[in-house]
Amino acid sequence: MHPKLKDSLDKAMVMADKFWAKTAIATAKLLIAIKTNWPFVRERLYQYSLLIRLNRPIGIFLLLWPTLWGLWIAAEGVPNTDVFVVFVLGVFLMRSAGCVLNDIADRRFDPLVTRTQTRPLAAGKVSSLEALIVASSLFILAFLLVLIMNILTIQLALVAVILAGIYPFMKRYTYLPQFFLGLTFGWSIPMAFAAQTNAVPQIAWLLLVANILWSVVYDTMYAMVDREDDLKVGVKSTAILFDDADRVIIAIIQALVLITLIAIGRQLQLGIYYFICLGITTGFFLYQLRLIWDREPEQCMRAFLNNNWVGFTIFVGIFLDYILAT
Repeated sequence: MHPKLKDSLDKAMVMADKFWAKTAIATAKLLIAIKTNWPFVRERLYQYSLLIRLNRPIGIFLLLWPTLWGLWIAAEGVPNTDVFVVFVLGVFLMRSAGCVLNDIADRRFDPLVTRTQTRPLAAGKVSSLEALIVASSLFILAFLLVLIMNILTIQLALVAVILAGIYPFMKRYTYLPQFFLGLTFGWSIPMAFAAQTNAVPQIAWLLLVANILWSVVYDTMYAMVDREDDLKVGVKSTAILFDDADRVIIAIIQALVLITLIAIGRQLQLGIYYFICLGITTGFFLYQLRLIWDREPEQCMRAFLNNNWVGFTIFVGIFLDYILAT
């Protein structure tokens, strides 16, 4: 071996050894610090878990199901593994970041609302700076994930970040924050099509419309829980906008969701499994209407939570149709 080349390799090996030695030392110091301060670290981790709503995963599912609708339709039942993993992880990260950002935006309102006054930021157990750092970290992780996708998906992801940043403030300026929630949550649908096929066809936008309508349904039920408190603090929602017509309007929007999903099924030529699941979905919608009929907060919350089964059932219909239909 040439002397100069050997000298360069020796220097490189020494530098590598120093790097790994420093990394090992830094890791050891970090582990020692965590062990020494474990009660404090454990408490912070617990508060952060509450901040991102790990104790209330319903939001993850309400974002996950429409994402999987879009991904399965885009892939005709066989999504790419890397796309599937990125989008499932992205759902968790973006929903978690959105929860933190929402709490930051509502930090002056949440202490005045019975259901939200015990949230970490509202209760003073997490500072605004801590919450901002957590949200920023989650957004960065989500964006790093999407960077391994194609350019179109990255471009749509930038729109998703803007929507996620705008949505928490909509309840201050419009009675339609539920519409913006649906757009924000549903934006994963065109992103899934873009990641899987590098295109966003018309059916993706129709699926987005179905998700927006569905989001207005379930988030209006959610807003009915807080309607009295929201009226006192000046927060706007479709529950307030619809007033005494809330149940009728929710029923009409539920019907529009079903009509849109039927149109999607016919356009894609989906079969019996999909439409059986739409029939089951209709049953869930009727059950929800019965729950909210007396506008009791606990029953409205049950109706809201029941929408997890709606999203799951629609996905099962899509999944089975692509897997089993001949």
